[in-house]
Amino acid sequence: MAAKSSGGVVDLPGFFADLVRCETRLYNALNDRLRERHGIVTSQFELLRFLRDRPGARVADLAAEFVVGVGATSKGVDRLEKQGWVVRQPNPSDRRSSLLALTDGGSQLVEAAEKTFTDGLAVLIGDTLNGSSAAAAVRAISKLRSVLERNQIGTPAG
Repeated sequence: MAAKSSGGVVDLPGFFADLVRCETRLYNALNDRLRERHGIVTSQFELLRFLRDRPGARVADLAAEFVVGVGATSKGVDRLEKQGWVVRQPNPSDRRSSLLALTDGGSQLVEAAEKTFTDGLAVLIGDTLNGSSAAAAVRAISKLRSVLERNQIGTPAG
């Protein structure tokens, strides 16, 4: 299946395969760096970074952001809590949910891991995508993500 664009025909299945394989390889490479240097994996780093940037988030907020089921997200938060990086606090406006907060250890961990993550991305992407090609890729992927999110495409049921 192909789609027409202003530059000609685009191989959409090929684009999909490239996009998914790039994401998987980048994720795995960053996973290895974060595990080696900080004892966490990419998914844990992303959850910690989200909680750093949005204090008082709920499990449902994490699930919505990362397009993962609430049950799986809650289990991930349980693991972070067991490590002492996150605490659940009562939600004064809804007793059925908890507000999540980083502990001091969680804050220190995410700050240290942020440099590893950012430097890793620069090494993995920097020489391949630079200048206008990087800006074009960012715009295209951001636009695609916005449309998918706006139309709630690919949102898990639970």
